[in-house]
Amino acid sequence: MAFYEYEHSETTSAPAAAVWALWADTATWAEWDGSVTSVTMSGPFAVGTSGTMVIDGRPVPFTLIEVEPGRGFTDETRLPDATLRFEHRLEDLDEGTRIHYRITVDGPADLGPAVTEDTPDAMRALAKRAEACSVA
Repeated sequence: MAFYEYEHSETTSAPAAAVWALWADTATWAEWDGSVTSVTMSGPFAVGTSGTMVIDGRPVPFTLIEVEPGRGFTDETRLPDATLRFEHRLEDLDEGTRIHYRITVDGPADLGPAVTEDTPDAMRALAKRAEACSVA
């Protein structure tokens, strides 16, 4: 087992509320994250709610372990051989928002890079989608 940590930020002209709306509506995740096919949730976007993302054809369970409406959330995936934690945060800027992800993986050494390789692309797509939604 190895510990892996990854962080990435993107800025967008969209307000934090526009990004938050996309995060909280898990049905939109497949629209801006190319590896996600679908997301189902067992309840509201709140602490303790579990869900399943279908990523590259495989179901991946997750649980919301922290939710701060409008500011960020953390979800965790527990697999037999790994624990993955995804922290999502929003920071107001003078003109727009900084979107920040921090991902930690406690598991096989090659899992971390495989999980995070498309993170910058997904974050850029999220920023663009939020910008488009905030103009509409």
